[in-house]
Amino acid sequence: MKGIDVSYYQEDINWRSVVADNTAFAWLKATEGGDWSDPKFSANWYGAAMAGLPRGAYHFWYFCRPAMEQVSWFLQNVPYDPYALPPVLDIEWVDSKTCPGHPPREAIIPEVKIWLEAIERYYGKRPIIYTSISFYNDRLRGAFPDHFVWIASYKGHPVIRDPSLRWHFWQHTEAGRVAGIRGRVDRNVFNGSAREWRAFLEGRLSPQS
Repeated sequence: MKGIDVSYYQEDINWRSVVADNTAFAWLKATEGGDWSDPKFSANWYGAAMAGLPRGAYHFWYFCRPAMEQVSWFLQNVPYDPYALPPVLDIEWVDSKTCPGHPPREAIIPEVKIWLEAIERYYGKRPIIYTSISFYNDRLRGAFPDHFVWIASYKGHPVIRDPSLRWHFWQHTEAGRVAGIRGRVDRNVFNGSAREWRAFLEGRLSPQS
């Protein structure tokens, strides 16, 4: 099952063409930190839904904002929709002039736990964690076993790079091509069969499956 994730970088998207190009799901950037929202989120949120594409929203974590501020900002910008895909927390190292440094695991885990639990309470779906293999191993491994994990790995298949890693989605390129999107786009795959994908959509699939 193939999917994409998008932000305002993809500009205007023809979602019906995206669906026709064998796309099974999409995650849309909604928010970042506690004060930035994607200017294309609303158009993408409703456009993808009108085209019949399963879609969800994702939040980009900012290490210098308290978790509850980031929760509040996400709630302000992402409508409650019982048919949406689970929310996603995108957490990874970035070079930031406004938030330098790499916080230790013991500082990150409690804050991430606050965000994940608050978002699950509001939307009724357990959030997915998006990250890189290196960040997962350095800061998150073992902390959230009941959450689906979405791995970004452009240098090779996750199974080859880390056979011990349990993952459920794989972002394998940031330079994909999909009908309905003029430029390049992130491409992803679901780690499972069509039957398992239906179970995931219906909330019947466990991260431990």
